[in-house]
Amino acid sequence: MEVTVKTAEQLRLTAEEFELIKQKLGRTPNFNELCAFSGMWSEHCSYKNSIKWLKTLPREGGKMLVKAGEENAGLMDIGDGYGVVFKIESHNHPSAIEPFQGAATGVGGIHRDIFTMGARPIAALNSLRFGQLTEDKTQHLMAGVVHGIGHYGNCFGVPTVGGEIYFESCYHTNPLVNAMSVGVIKNTETVSATAEGPGNPVFFVGSATGKDGIGGASFASADITSDSVQELPAVQVGDPFQEKKLLEACLEVIQTGAVVGMQDMGAAGIICSTAEMSAKGGTGMRIDLDKVPTRHTDPANGGTAMKTWELLLSESQERMLLVAEKGKEQLIIDVFDKWDLPCSNIGEVTGDGLLRFYMHGQLEAEIPANELVLGGGAPQYDRPFAEPAYLAEVRAFNPDTIPQPAELKAIAEQLVQLPNIASKRWVYVQYDSMVGAGNTSANNPSDAAVVLAKPTGKALAVTTDCNSRYVYADPYTGAMIAVAEAARNIVCSGGDPLGVTNCLNFGNPYDPEVYYQFVQAIKGMGEACRRFNTPVTGGNVSFYNQHPGGAVYPTPTIGMVGLLDTIADKMTLDFKQAGDLIYLVGASHNDINSSEYLHKIHGVEHSPAPVFDIDTELALHGGITALIRAHLIASAHDISEGGLFITLLESAFVRNLGFSAAGGKTLRRDAFWFGEAQSRVVVSVQQEQASKAEALLAERGIAFECLGAVTGGEIVVDGEDWGSIAGWKTNYDEAISRLLTK
Repeated sequence: MEVTVKTAEQLRLTAEEFELIKQKLGRTPNFNELCAFSGMWSEHCSYKNSIKWLKTLPREGGKMLVKAGEENAGLMDIGDGYGVVFKIESHNHPSAIEPFQGAATGVGGIHRDIFTMGARPIAALNSLRFGQLTEDKTQHLMAGVVHGIGHYGNCFGVPTVGGEIYFESCYHTNPLVNAMSVGVIKNTETVSATAEGPGNPVFFVGSATGKDGIGGASFASADITSDSVQELPAVQVGDPFQEKKLLEACLEVIQTGAVVGMQDMGAAGIICSTAEMSAKGGTGMRIDLDKVPTRHTDPANGGTAMKTWELLLSESQERMLLVAEKGKEQLIIDVFDKWDLPCSNIGEVTGDGLLRFYMHGQLEAEIPANELVLGGGAPQYDRPFAEPAYLAEVRAFNPDTIPQPAELKAIAEQLVQLPNIASKRWVYVQYDSMVGAGNTSANNPSDAAVVLAKPTGKALAVTTDCNSRYVYADPYTGAMIAVAEAARNIVCSGGDPLGVTNCLNFGNPYDPEVYYQFVQAIKGMGEACRRFNTPVTGGNVSFYNQHPGGAVYPTPTIGMVGLLDTIADKMTLDFKQAGDLIYLVGASHNDINSSEYLHKIHGVEHSPAPVFDIDTELALHGGITALIRAHLIASAHDISEGGLFITLLESAFVRNLGFSAAGGKTLRRDAFWFGEAQSRVVVSVQQEQASKAEALLAERGIAFECLGAVTGGEIVVDGEDWGSIAGWKTNYDEAISRLLTK
């Protein structure tokens, strides 16, 4: 059929891209071929507006076993012949339209990226952003997203062990839903997403294909508008019980030795998995689409058959493309029959690099695999960028214009109930955090979740982190802080940081000011990762996250994994007993910039990022690690949102203890107690260990200050009685649920 440029535009291809496709094919593409290019050349699949800068990130070194982007997820060595597989991805646009399924299928998709490599998922995390919690729409979206995450994860049987949630007005229209999965594997049992060996059979395995999720990759590559609800069919529908069977079947079929390569059918569905596996292997495929199991019957039997383009682009969940060794087909079939899952030989690997798709023997599309994929023929753009105008307001901020509060306690009472600070108990009680019996942090919390890496005897510290307001204030420094906070959380938990996976959530890349944020954040992230020796193993770019007033805050979410050689190295955040001394490790600053206190209490939108110096941060990590390994401290908790006072409260809440603390005589009181200057950790020390701990820090040149001591339950600040821990804990625990019931 003849294809017009108008049709190409409807498929979210530019006129220039349509002409480029014609050049690559040497002819005008038919509609099926154009649909294939539209999915594969979407921003979501091709990274066409970001790949130039992504390549500048450190993607080798450390304990990496595969380079970034080589496989479905990152793989890092944890010793004794085992590796950790991990990745984070977004499901933002689907969650904005249908929050339950959008979030649920985000969880399912990221787990498939882990077990398609042969690893068993052992932990899930998430990073969520919503609008103001007082708004009905935000409450609707949050309820659906949390229910979706809990439903899928709980049914699938992988514990949700950690995450973060923020509430800011800019996320009102376009929430961010980032999901992370972590798995463990024997290094000798990994499976590559590669199609090799002409003549080898190609199998479709997993759930039957339906009309849900068609065009999902293209949908994710455009702004959310008032018309986006019409794209509900682009949202996938998940079935966690099918995925559980698929997990077990995939891990079992790998053991047969019959698997050559395997990849899940995620974004862009069959066209993506066939193209990427073929391009990676330098091969092609012949695929008979009429052999793909579907949920739609033939019209002759009263049903509605799926069209070729629908089969190519459907993103129905719980599906895999598997290349088997010729002659071992029955081994594949037997395993999937055992698990009662569809399994169909839909084609074979070819040696000419072409993808040929047939329906009932008729050729419907013929495309060179390499021309479809990132790193092959997919276009790559160099977008212009310009410093955002609002940064002039950021630089002009003068903290002296902010009056110091006369009643510090009243401010603290407001802070502890802010949604960004208050307990997220309403959320996490909906998640099964204990299934698999590997999560050690449910009742013994650390700054990062600590999960047993069975059967190695080691443990993994895992976290997701990003304060997007810091990135908005200073994209370069804010992104560095995101990496630093993740590493600090792992260090405070007793681990050594290994590597990073990132989920880069930004606005429209065609806006030069948005692209400036992206470029500077990449630069800052790259510098921090190099300094912390935490290479980027892979991740996800999510552009087009917009609200009616413009872009969301730039949100480069960092997922980080660290290693504990023994669970005995684990450090928790809670004060242990009354009488222990409390130390602030790291220097205090006269800094209230970009703090929750400044933003939410005083309503200041534009101020610089908090004080941060990466050399100071690195020295702090070394000092905290040394204190933990020498068994000189009883707890460690880093200072983040809400500042020092909130950190002290969180350490006291766990065992219903209190604290008597004073300090910062030369600083503004609000800056000392509520400021969010970086590179600071609160530790508690038994009195008999105090001199040794002080000597260790002094020898390393790390600033420290004894704030006071742990109490039996009373809160005393600068000599003032602020009541008992019980009242503070009630307000902290119930703040979000109170807002949800108004």
